[in-house]
Parts: sequence; C-alpha cells; structure tokens
Amino acid sequence: MVEKRKILSIVANLDVIVASAALAVLIILTFLGVIMRYLVGQPFTWMEELQLFCMVWIVFAAGGAAFRTGSHVAIEMVVEMFPEKIQKAMEYAVDVIVLLVVGFLFYCSIRFLNVFVANGRTTSMLGIPMQIQYGIAPVSYILMIVSYFSSRYFKGEEKGGE
Repeated sequence: MVEKRKILSIVANLDVIVASAALAVLIILTFLGVIMRYLVGQPFTWMEELQLFCMVWIVFAAGGAAFRTGSHVAIEMVVEMFPEKIQKAMEYAVDVIVLLVVGFLFYCSIRFLNVFVANGRTTSMLGIPMQIQYGIAPVSYILMIVSYFSSRYFKGEEKGGE
C-alpha cells in the first residue's frame, strides 16, 4: 500500500520532477559554459540551444504545478468586495475563462507543432527536432486544466467542502 502511494505521488508530481531535472541541467550547463568560455577559452557553440530547450521545458512543465498549488497571480480583493452569490458566479466565470484560454493555447500549440512536423525544422547546431523542444506545450496545457479543476473541486472536498 505504501509503495502504491509512493508511485502515485511520483506520477502526480511528474511535472515538478521534469521541471526540476531541466533546471538542474540548465544550471550545470551554464556553469560548464562559464568555465569553458572564461577559464579554458573554448566556449560551447551549442550551449544556447540546450539552455533554451531547458527553459522551455521548465516553464511548461511547471505550469500545471503552479495551477495545482495556486501559485498563479490572482486578484481576489475585487471579488471579495461582492456578495457571496456574486462571488460564486464570478468563480464559475473564471473557471470558464481559464478553460477557454488554456483550451485555445492547447489548440494553438498543436497547430504550432504541426508546422514543425510539416517542414521538418530542427535546431541549427544540434539538429534537435523543434517538435521535441516544444512538444511539452500541449501536454502542459492538458496538465494545467486537470490541475486547475482538480485543485478547485476535488481537494476542497477533502478539507471539508469549502
């Protein structure tokens, strides 16, 4: 039972694990790049491509986690000025807006990736297919929706039905 819970915890936090791994790689690459450029005098020509790759994966992989933990910027002060019934209606309106915006971004990311697939575009130095670099985007948008609604409607029930 404990092992099953541990596996579920890892799967539930896979986005954080991926973002953390990309951050660790970015830090190591940057450190090695500084050493190679300033101490050895031989900079890595491909460094910028991998750094960009890491930054894209950090941002998109951490997006779902930010929704899950409520780390995105929110202006609750205005909503709290209204009566409770209007606050509820505004919360549902925000849910619809989040769903529409993230859904639209998902749709655009799929179209964006299809362009890369159609023209076979790769990075200039390492030849990494661009769909691998930006393939995290649609996955991230799905995780954002799942994280947003699960944190809003399912975790609240465990706390006593907020």
